[in-house]
Amino acid sequence: MDIRAEVELEAAAAPLPLWIIALLCMVPFPASALAYAYGPADVAGPALTVILTWSAVVMGFLGGIRWGLESARTEPRWTRLVHSLISPIAGWALLFTRGTIDTPWLLCGFLVAFILQWLFDHTAPDVPARYPKLMTVLTLGAGLSLAVALEKALTL
Repeated sequence: MDIRAEVELEAAAAPLPLWIIALLCMVPFPASALAYAYGPADVAGPALTVILTWSAVVMGFLGGIRWGLESARTEPRWTRLVHSLISPIAGWALLFTRGTIDTPWLLCGFLVAFILQWLFDHTAPDVPARYPKLMTVLTLGAGLSLAVALEKALTL
């Protein structure tokens, strides 16, 4: 392997501490989805609250990542800064509607929001090479967890 290929490979690989922290922050997704879907009845309500609120928090965090990446540029593009507000607003709006729309629609909304965020992340210019792979793994974890909760909500 030549030195250029080695440098590109290193740039694309996320450091182990980044993976560890990212995966630990994903634990509330599968934990709450499994508790909601398969846990005792008295745990279902709190578990649903956890997955919905954690989804909103993570949507805000993802918007913050985009804001940070763009604002670090010498000349930030205002359209990209405005776009970074979409995911936190979507997460807040979905959480705010809890109680007025049915749970399956909330879970679908978050699932769609995460997929759209993932699509946006994969088309975003000027991001670290490791970013798309990291976001794919994390979106998959959130998406599968939301799907498990959605399946349960649809059977209630």
